[in-house]
Amino acid sequence: MGCTCFGVSIVWRKSGDSRDREDLEGKQLGNIRNFSHNELRNATDDFHQGNKLGRGGFGIVYKGILKDGTEVAVKTLSAESKQGVREFLTEISTISNVRHPNLVELIGCCAQGTNRALVYEYLENNSLDRALLGQNSRTVKLDWGKRSAICMGTARGLAYLHEELVPHIVHRDIKASNILLDQDFAPKIGDFGLAKLFPDDITHISTKIAGTTGYLAPEYVLGGHLTLKADVYSFGVLILEVVSGRSSSKAKWGGMQKCLLEYAWQLYEEGKLLELVDPELDDFPEEEIIRYIKVAFFCTQAVANRRPLMSQVIEMLSRNIRLNEKQLRAPGYFQDSGSLSELPLSNKKSSESSTSYQMSSAPITVTQVTPR
Repeated sequence: MGCTCFGVSIVWRKSGDSRDREDLEGKQLGNIRNFSHNELRNATDDFHQGNKLGRGGFGIVYKGILKDGTEVAVKTLSAESKQGVREFLTEISTISNVRHPNLVELIGCCAQGTNRALVYEYLENNSLDRALLGQNSRTVKLDWGKRSAICMGTARGLAYLHEELVPHIVHRDIKASNILLDQDFAPKIGDFGLAKLFPDDITHISTKIAGTTGYLAPEYVLGGHLTLKADVYSFGVLILEVVSGRSSSKAKWGGMQKCLLEYAWQLYEEGKLLELVDPELDDFPEEEIIRYIKVAFFCTQAVANRRPLMSQVIEMLSRNIRLNEKQLRAPGYFQDSGSLSELPLSNKKSSESSTSYQMSSAPITVTQVTPR
């Protein structure tokens, strides 16, 4: 008997495993299709480098065109799952039922032999990483209207995964390259189901290889403690990237060796937050941008239970409310010194504990007494 991380149990005969694989290939699995490896090879021109869209910790993504002309993104999985084929397909089938306007749609998968791949909808404007931080940023101009909509859409997608979906999903790798943009630059979170398919140690390794340590909550990296609040932390860093137009992996800010979050907090203490704003933004609402930056600080608090829920983050971003800054402490972050065990927390006050999170407005006050 095998048990998936969704709690679905399956029984199969070991001797008939190869026959089961053949029977499953090319069949419909709930809302998605099970592709053969040859179908995906044909769609991507044998995984040609010219069709390569990007590389992540779990594998390479290629653009493909199916026989019916549908454009897709094919993600080959480099980290081999220890699950049997039927378990893998059952989990994929469950993930396929997760639908939200701000989540990338899963069209199908491949589980033929040792070949594992996921087939997603193709999004015209690739990722936020390329549009905002990469070479495409020279030709793609994201005004504040688009940037704020990207933050809001991403927040809604995360709130759905964290608070509406049962069981909840912790993404574990929220970063600019996993926020994909459609033709109207509306955001969709990608790879939200991968956390369900691979064990923690694989995710830790892939995240380090992907160079995304700047997004990781201190308690996750240093202690392996994973909760929904780890995603909230990553989202806070993402807000700062959207505002500044610069990558969190950049290690030098303000002429000193500082990470983006550390530099932003320094500007906050000096009353100079607008110096963080991307010079490419010609016209922007100053008060709104300052509020977004402050929300980022709430999201990146050193102590996890000081961070808001994503539903609260949406409230903080969408309404012109007065935030209770007395609740703010210096954010938690670390410098990459080459060894996870040596990554120092920036603020000694981070050892403080809290059992509540509070956000104030006039005339409404929202208080979450028991954070998840």
